[in-house]
Amino acid sequence: MGRVTARRRVLRVRDGTAAHWPDTLAVEEPMEIRVGGRPLTVTMRTPGHDFDLAAGFLVSEGVVRASEEIAGIRYCAGATADGANTYNIVDVVLAAGVAPPDASLERNFYTTSSCGLCGKASLEAVRTTASWRVDEDRLRISPEKLTALPARLRAAQRVFDSTGGLHAAGLFSAEGELLCLREDVGRHNAVDKVVGHALRTGLLPLRGTVLMVSGRASFELAQKALMAGIPMLAAVSAPSSLAVDLAAESGLTLVGFLRGTSMNVYTGQERVTGTS
Repeated sequence: MGRVTARRRVLRVRDGTAAHWPDTLAVEEPMEIRVGGRPLTVTMRTPGHDFDLAAGFLVSEGVVRASEEIAGIRYCAGATADGANTYNIVDVVLAAGVAPPDASLERNFYTTSSCGLCGKASLEAVRTTASWRVDEDRLRISPEKLTALPARLRAAQRVFDSTGGLHAAGLFSAEGELLCLREDVGRHNAVDKVVGHALRTGLLPLRGTVLMVSGRASFELAQKALMAGIPMLAAVSAPSSLAVDLAAESGLTLVGFLRGTSMNVYTGQERVTGTS
């Protein structure tokens, strides 16, 4: 659809000289997710892999856990003046027997940053809702393979090269093989797109894998990793305190400040070989 990037004319100032110049920007548009025709949430995202985003969001919220639980996903008609489809409304049809999300929640999910929960309430919510445990996952990865992941993630970011304005989430094997990469203006959306791809291709739970993100490791990203059965979350920046608490309680390995040849392993150190 050619909607991932947009061109705008800007005034560029370099070394005291000003000139007008075309600039490439990452597109940001709202996407409404509906379940069975009923509006559920709106997220600001970069268009592309929208069905993965919707499916991954439902995994993160504990609504579905297998591809068979989704009967279909489709775009709904948009709301432009001329009646053209905006491709900004996605409707997910759940399979027969799958309980829909509680309509009274409508975006006030326990997992979202806007839910108002914190501390032990959030930890307990994830612990009782996650479909798979990661504490016994046998993933092991060497420091050398871990420190190579940021460069591999960056090398695969095609849209970032032209805009400089997108986050990325990459799913890697224990051998450092890139299994899936998604970009988006939102870190959480990029992760949902990865998880949604895994759901739609029948790969959940994602045992023995590493989720690498281009920014910080928030509670929400740790929660999304756990809901997908991913045993290790690695980030190039810092984790939050609640993300570390959640990782420690659930058995998730959490790695932060993964840059160059260094890293901080906050929890699950036994999965990083040769460091004990």
